[in-house]
Amino acid sequence: MTRPVIVQSDNTLLVEVDNPAFEDARNLISQFSELEKSPEHIHTYRITPLSLWNAAASGLRVKGILENLELYSKYEIPDTVYTTINEQMKRYGLLKLVMAGEDLVLSSTDPNLINEILYNKKLQNYIYERIDLNNIKVKKLFRGHIKQALIKMGFPVEDLAGYDEGDPCEINIRPLEEDGSGLSFRDYQNDSINAFYKGGGPEGGSGVVVLPCGAGKTVIGIGAMITIKSETLILVTNTIALRQWKDELLSKTMVTEDMIGEYSGDKKEIKSITIATYNILTYRKNKKEGFLHFDLFNSKNWGLIIYDEVHLLPAPVFRMTSEIQSKRRLGLTATLIREDGLESDVFSLIGPKKYDMPWKILEKANWIATALCTEVRIELPEDKRVQYSLSKDREKFRIASENPKKIDFVKRILKHHEDSNILIIGQYISQLEEYKRVLGFPMITGSTPLNEREDLYKKFRYGEIKNLIVSKVANFSIDLPDANVAIQISGTFGSRQEEAQRLGRVLRPKKNDNFAFFYTVITSNSVEEKFSHNRQLFLTEQGYTYSIMNEEMFNKKFD
Repeated sequence: MTRPVIVQSDNTLLVEVDNPAFEDARNLISQFSELEKSPEHIHTYRITPLSLWNAAASGLRVKGILENLELYSKYEIPDTVYTTINEQMKRYGLLKLVMAGEDLVLSSTDPNLINEILYNKKLQNYIYERIDLNNIKVKKLFRGHIKQALIKMGFPVEDLAGYDEGDPCEINIRPLEEDGSGLSFRDYQNDSINAFYKGGGPEGGSGVVVLPCGAGKTVIGIGAMITIKSETLILVTNTIALRQWKDELLSKTMVTEDMIGEYSGDKKEIKSITIATYNILTYRKNKKEGFLHFDLFNSKNWGLIIYDEVHLLPAPVFRMTSEIQSKRRLGLTATLIREDGLESDVFSLIGPKKYDMPWKILEKANWIATALCTEVRIELPEDKRVQYSLSKDREKFRIASENPKKIDFVKRILKHHEDSNILIIGQYISQLEEYKRVLGFPMITGSTPLNEREDLYKKFRYGEIKNLIVSKVANFSIDLPDANVAIQISGTFGSRQEEAQRLGRVLRPKKNDNFAFFYTVITSNSVEEKFSHNRQLFLTEQGYTYSIMNEEMFNKKFD
């Protein structure tokens, strides 16, 4: 075997794309490192403390990582990399939170680390007293704060202090019916539920499940609810997602409608199963006042809190989550990437990654559609190029994004896929309005009334409309199973998270041929092209490749 990986002493891994063993090597190293660059021939990954802690939490071991790295490494692995992997992996679990009777205890086999914690000013307010060389009695109320502070010191805590059981709520599966109602778990869905729950022991009950859009993350949440059978609070991105969760619960379980409460801008119902939006939780009249709806976290004795699209969790909700660490917590996401850099807060407050399934494995099993990604690069018109050259960077990005030539290329893509269900996705409302005027398609933006949104999504699902223009409000938690073509005309700078979510709009498995098409139309030789490279990083890590077409290549294919 020709080995494709070069391991460097700065903890970066260079991987040769054209090597026959590239895919196997990529699938291995993506479990414990993060992709940084993905040009044509050499991809660069970086081993970070957080990537190693997540690997340790999900069950990977130092020996297995090193043996496999040696298998694919072209040259001898530098000692510094051995040291990094050994030291960081062992840090996870070096500190444990456990219950000793009624007391919450921070425990470590290393008394020197206990000493360091005792004398750390940021931790002293959370400590009652030292019990012995290896144990400190700490304040229960600050369980989350302790974990946050310690991860910033470089020491992730393994939380084994257990959970409140919560008030019981009988949630049972509805048998699978011919009309598609009911529920039957796929193997990987069962595995992810079991990885989260861990038989009900203290080592389970908090953490994040990472699966692509269309793989059934809602089903996993429902599976956790069926397993735990307690009153549950579900937090979602918006009211459309809230109602989709409600529909799924009614369709797939024996839960009745009177058991489900909607807590949003429209309604304030608190029931055995309550679904709330992030927006309502973070609402306050002004910045000087508190959040009016945080009492929801304590309004019932919840046994489980589900954070849908946990990578979007607003920072204020982290603050409240730090104070409810005795509740079981499940995060669901397609990607752990947060554009605000708060991945360590997800790790310490929601929990570490408990299950992850590479997108391409699910694609090969036909659980998600096979996606063909194409980037179309077009030139700016001459008059816009002069304006572009004289503008500031942020203005340059918008000029490039709103390149008026894009609409002609979009028209030709539409004609090529004229029998398909197509989403046109963009960032700028004025641009989307122009496309609506020219193409005559219905449009959904943040200002579209909720009832109108629901009606348009329903018509799209049932084939009454085949084309829909959407802003970034459709990036998340929107179930449009028959959408098989997405055309991205503008985006939020270099957001890897957004790119993954937008591809996810067309990944749900298709009834006939299981293919999806994802087009991105960008302005060549512009800042938009630079940002496009960064947007594609996460999907490249998952094994997707982008076919790059310039105007000449596009003309040959689409004429």
